[in-house]
Amino acid sequence: MFDIMSGNMLILGIIFAVVFGLLLASFLNVCIDRLPVGQSLVSPPSHCSSCGRRLTAMDLVPVLSFMRLRGRCRYCGVALPRRLLWVELGTGILFGYLYWHYGLGLELGLAVVYSSVLLVLSVIDLDHQLILNVIVYPTTLMALVVSIFLSPSSFLAASGKEVAFTTHLPQAGIAQAAIGAGFGLILFAVIIVLSRGGMGWGDAKMAALVGAVTGYLVPLAIFLSVVIGGVLAIALLALKIRKRKEGIPFGPFLAIGAMLTILWGNTIAGWYLGRF
Repeated sequence: MFDIMSGNMLILGIIFAVVFGLLLASFLNVCIDRLPVGQSLVSPPSHCSSCGRRLTAMDLVPVLSFMRLRGRCRYCGVALPRRLLWVELGTGILFGYLYWHYGLGLELGLAVVYSSVLLVLSVIDLDHQLILNVIVYPTTLMALVVSIFLSPSSFLAASGKEVAFTTHLPQAGIAQAAIGAGFGLILFAVIIVLSRGGMGWGDAKMAALVGAVTGYLVPLAIFLSVVIGGVLAIALLALKIRKRKEGIPFGPFLAIGAMLTILWGNTIAGWYLGRF
């Protein structure tokens, strides 16, 4: 009976997390639309960017409204960006997985915040080739403050056992976060200087954010982002989807590397160290 009740509670929790993710994704889409152009997040209310008509509550139901309207504005018929649908679906699924992965607790809350920020940064970088200071700076500061109470190593340990080399690093959480942020920032600053503009300073700031979140595992997060980005770049060139001189935003790959490290960083590091 206890196992059945526990299973039912887990299912209910996942459903709640998915619904919460769908609802929050509507706000994330607003951030993606408005922050790059310097618009307020609260005024004017949600409206069609083509005809300017204010959207009703029925127009804003996540996923269902998009499907019911067949991806078009109810009033002028203009096609809506498919990104709205994918962000909503992706966020809902991701939040459901995060609840299953962490359970209810502080770690879940942090993972929700960090994943939301990384998602917004990624989509904006894809659309505008921008890493916005208005997002990166406050989140990095928040990660540093949070590390005083929950160190990056403790946060990451929620996804697996701490690896052995954790004890060789400063025990203070703020030190771990600061070292991680500094490592990410300095590494990318060197890359930017050596590549003579092949990568933007926004990427360096985002790397600092990733470092503040992942602490001592920031090298792994960056390594994963480079590998994934490199593989995709080669595939795009081979398929002639991108030309050699066309830039590929690196922010999304940093976000993927960060999330993989948040979720499985300790497992990956433990597996690697276990080979020696």
